[in-house]
Amino acid sequence: MPPRAAGRIRVGAKRQVTLPREVTRKLRLNEGDDLELRVQDGRIELVPLALIPRDQLWFWTPEWQAKEREADEDKAAGRVKRFKSAKALIASLKK
Repeated sequence: MPPRAAGRIRVGAKRQVTLPREVTRKLRLNEGDDLELRVQDGRIELVPLALIPRDQLWFWTPEWQAKEREADEDKAAGRVKRFKSAKALIASLKK
């Protein structure tokens, strides 16, 4: 089913468009947010982007995400230990 129209907009003198307030509220868009523009089959689609700061890109690598999934599985299966202190944790690692 095609998406429902959310209103009309007009291309301005500098090829700018203004998004309706109801759309920006619904999608929680603010001035300065980035959108990806996609053109397909004579249609224009704007998709909000969540940009990742450069110093946090490592977290989203496939390798790191695989380890995150592994950790989540271990936690869900109860394969975790709790320690009362950092000292107790370090002592368990030395065994």
